[in-house]
Amino acid sequence: MAESRRRVQVVESNGTWGVFFLLAYVGAAIYFISHSDGSFWAVVLGLLQAMVWPAYAIYHGLALLGA
Repeated sequence: MAESRRRVQVVESNGTWGVFFLLAYVGAAIYFISHSDGSFWAVVLGLLQAMVWPAYAIYHGLALLGA
């Protein structure tokens, strides 16, 4: 029984996007925390807002378009 073996090569190239999203999160976190009053829960809320800032951007962009 001759068994043919195929070699499969998987290429992952997500490293650049990961760094971009990390920098975007850090920048958004700095923005939201700097606009808070500095209390513990305001900082936690700023970190949570930094995770979902694209939703803010889309919402305000659509509001500007009148949608």
